[in-house]
Parts: sequence; C-alpha cells; structure tokens
Amino acid sequence: MPSLMNAAPAAEYFVYFGTYTAGASKGIYRSRLEVATGQLSTAELAAPTQDPAFLALHPNGLLLYAIDESADVKRTPGKGLKAYVINSSTGALTLLAETSTGSSGACHLAVDATGKTLFIANYGGGSVSAVALLPDGRFGALTSLFEHSGKSINPDRQNGPHPHGVYPSPDNRFVYVPDLGLDRIFCYLLDASDAKLGRNTDTASTSLKAGSGPRHLAFHPKKPFVYVISELSCTIDAFSYNAPGTFSPLQTISTLPPGEAVPNGTSTAEVQVHPSGRFLYGSNRGANTLVVYRIEEKTGRITYLEKVSTLGQTPRHFALEPTGAWLLAENQDSSSVTVFRVDPKSGRLTPTGQLLTVPSPVCAVFVPRD
Repeated sequence: MPSLMNAAPAAEYFVYFGTYTAGASKGIYRSRLEVATGQLSTAELAAPTQDPAFLALHPNGLLLYAIDESADVKRTPGKGLKAYVINSSTGALTLLAETSTGSSGACHLAVDATGKTLFIANYGGGSVSAVALLPDGRFGALTSLFEHSGKSINPDRQNGPHPHGVYPSPDNRFVYVPDLGLDRIFCYLLDASDAKLGRNTDTASTSLKAGSGPRHLAFHPKKPFVYVISELSCTIDAFSYNAPGTFSPLQTISTLPPGEAVPNGTSTAEVQVHPSGRFLYGSNRGANTLVVYRIEEKTGRITYLEKVSTLGQTPRHFALEPTGAWLLAENQDSSSVTVFRVDPKSGRLTPTGQLLTVPSPVCAVFVPRD
C-alpha cells in the first residue's frame, strides 16, 4: 500500500478545510498551496456535507475521513462518519461510504499507521471508539467502544467525561485520548491486526492538574517526548514518553507570555511540533494568538519565544505544512485562514499578508498534488 509517511516533499499541496456549517459554509473546502511561495488559491467547495468539524487522512494519501457532526449528535443510524476518495490530480472528493461512530458528539478522529483502523473521540458521548477499515477504505465493523466515567472540578465543563482527541503512538502500539472532563490522558492498547483497542493495564491513564482540561497532544517526530495542551488552564504539559507507553512529567508552562494572566474568555485549542522537532506551537482562542516555543533537544523542555496574532478570531486549529515552511491558522469566527512563514532557524512566525476566505474553518489537512 502506498504511504505518505516517507514520501518526498511535494511542490504543491491540496489543503482540505473542515468547517462548521451553521453559517455560510456548505461542507469541506479545498485550496492549493504552492510550497515555494506559500501562496494559497481561492478556496472552493470540495464536498457538500454538514459540520465536517475534523478531518483525517489515510496513510496512503488517497482517502479522507470526516466527522459529520450534525448527524452524529442526533445519532442518525449509519451516519456520523464519511469516507471520501481523493483525486490527487484535481483534488476532487468522491463520497465512498458512511457509518456511525458508535456514540455521539464526535470531535476528533485519526487513522492508524497501517490504515486498518479509524479512531474517534466522542466528546458528547464520553467515549472512544474504533471502526475497522476495509482494504478499499470503506468502513467495516465497529470493533471497540470504551466509555469513560467520572468528573473533575469545573462544574460547567467537567461534570462528566469529554474525550477531545485521539492519537496513535509513533510505534502504532498505543492510542492516547486526552479527556477534558476528567483531566486525564487515557492509554489504550492497539491491536492493528484486528483493528481493536484494549485497556492498557500497565498505564491506564496519566493525570493532569485538576481543572486543566487536556484537549490535544503532539508527539515529537524524532525524540521520546510528547506535549499536551489544556483548554481550561491555558497550559502545555511536556512529558517524556517511555516504554511501555507511560508518560513522565517534565514541565508545565503557560500558553501566554511569562507573567501574563489568562484573559477572560481565553482557551487553548491546537498544539503541534515542527517537523524539525526544534519548535512547538499552540493556539489561544479569545486572545486569538499563536504561541511559539523552542524545544530543548536533550531534555524535551520548552522555552517561550513569542506570541503572534492570528489576525482573526478563534483559532480553533492550525496546521504546519509538511516541509515546515508555512503555518496556516484557521480562524473559525472570522472565516479566514492566515498564512505565516516559519523561520527555519528560530521557529518564529511572520504573516505573509495573505488572508484566505474560508467559511468557519476548524481543521486543515495537506495532500500532495500529483
């Protein structure tokens, strides 16, 4: 099976944007990114669908999976997940299949490295589920469904479990699920041969400070480090990643400049490590900023470098282009995508002046163009 994991950098990428469709958006949008210049083409509707709030790419680069959040919330039978075939020459998306998540309120999804399993974090249903993928990319059976239980100290946001992300480990042995409602990172065993999840009895979960609200995480591409961004406390926790899948705490740092208090209405969203492994990025909604850190090569600890305005409102997500030359910040409430140039030596961000119009963008995925 072809794979993007070791593919050479492309000269041009299709960028697919997931959106919320309560306003002007009609579904998944597509643009083209020229790597040499960072120029984005005008966004076009690639696939009409309701609330494709998060997207995930199959490792072969030919299939795109999307949450259909409206259908999922209603638990519409057979609905909630969609699979699309990608035309790598034109960027066209063709609907291949639909199925349900096995729960409700899906917010995040991921495909394992073998392309045999799709994982879903169900924020509303308080669960994580796994769906087998057939060789052609269609959906097989719902193979796993684990429901979390409990609560934490924030009565408005943590009165029950709320898984907010799902992440296969770099070695494809484990799947990690940050639960915002419980202040824990759950660890599941992955059996890729039969597309199933299992409880990890060696390290069932990692606890964060009460009230943190862990949302997303990012593995270092070269070193055994992992970084967790917490929505409610506006912090990032750095961990070392050890066998058998355990996290050891290294550091907790604010997503605001040193000494700056968290403004009312500010919450974090996305976290990503630069492909070089030298820099870490996070986003702050409300404050509408990106924060940049330097990663210490030997220790994995991070040092604050700068904050940069996203030039829009509510950066629910951002995405680093695969070569690391460009960063796209999706501003949900201003219906815009800001393009930043990434300095390869310092990691600092400079806006290019390009502001792409995309209605209510909340996710971005890159696919090489043939």
